[in-house]
Amino acid sequence: MRRAALLVLLALAGLVALSSPAAPALARYGALPRKADGPTTLLLAGVTPTYPPSAVWPYPAAPEDYGGLTDTIVLAQFHPDGTANLLSIPRDTWMNIPGWGWGKINGSNVHGGPEMLVGAVQSLTGVRVDGYALLSLHAVRSLTDAAGGVTLDVPQRMKYDDNAGNLHIDLQPGLQHLTGQQAEGFLRFRKDNLGDIGRVARQQTFLTAMVGQVRSPLNWWRLPGMVGALDANTKSNLTREEVGALLGSVLSGPKVNMHSVPGDYGGGGTWVPDRAGLSAIVRDHFRDPNDPRTLSVVVVNVGAPNGSARRLKAQLESLGYQNVQVADAPRADVPTTVTGKAAAAVLRDVGHGEVSQAGGVPGADVTVRLGSDTPGD
Repeated sequence: MRRAALLVLLALAGLVALSSPAAPALARYGALPRKADGPTTLLLAGVTPTYPPSAVWPYPAAPEDYGGLTDTIVLAQFHPDGTANLLSIPRDTWMNIPGWGWGKINGSNVHGGPEMLVGAVQSLTGVRVDGYALLSLHAVRSLTDAAGGVTLDVPQRMKYDDNAGNLHIDLQPGLQHLTGQQAEGFLRFRKDNLGDIGRVARQQTFLTAMVGQVRSPLNWWRLPGMVGALDANTKSNLTREEVGALLGSVLSGPKVNMHSVPGDYGGGGTWVPDRAGLSAIVRDHFRDPNDPRTLSVVVVNVGAPNGSARRLKAQLESLGYQNVQVADAPRADVPTTVTGKAAAAVLRDVGHGEVSQAGGVPGADVTVRLGSDTPGD
């Protein structure tokens, strides 16, 4: 009996020891896996380090404040059935960033923090982001070491030294098992004449290999350490409910599909997105069946102040609605109503009124009739 009790205590002690690296993350995000009603969309971004402006080489990076440029930007959508669709966004993507103006998307975080970065990604893709996670430079190294290394195929000889950035890369081509430091060098290598697109390809290679590590039952005992490594090197706004949905998805899979923003090289080292090609990828792989923003919406001013329909159209488009039209109708003293598919969800974005079962404008998925209860300017 004493021996059995001792074995139980040793087992419990082992569990505590294994789980201790994950304790801070569990205290902050601890949630039970749950089956979500729809996909959960997360923005992942790797932040470059900053250095003190007055320092002289060799100098260490400043304490991480997650305010730097984002070298890696990935839109990750996790579905309840375990499917994970990942969209790699080149850091040099040239676009009109809400709240800033025209520039490379990787400058969004510098000019407006993660909120501006999220807004830029939503504007580019039309996909609503539920939460973000900014990862420091040390995240890859720490996560890879916690996972016991990662096996991947190095496509070419990689030799590069950057003394100022304390970056030294020396990798031979071929399938091999990389340490955290080697994996970091694999991702940061820039001398392949492919620029941003070469980095995106290596990011996807690394993510595929890391998913394989996570899925292997032989590595499950490493998960607490991996969770701890991520938590120590991440700034995130995820809620417990969103973490629960992510856990529920991961436990159902994961089945990972990789995609990249299509486009071509532009002037000044930019990447000009192919909007039509990107829209097709979003439509086929990132559309939330519960998201009304892909539906056709017609706004009709029935009893609201002049200009209300035009203002609501602009408001809905700023939220990511892709097909909003304005139509005329006879005036009447009636309240605002929303009719059609996902009417309740559209009503939340309209901000006032009620759901109606009345018929809508022919050909429209949703009809919004602005009534006399619509506030003016």
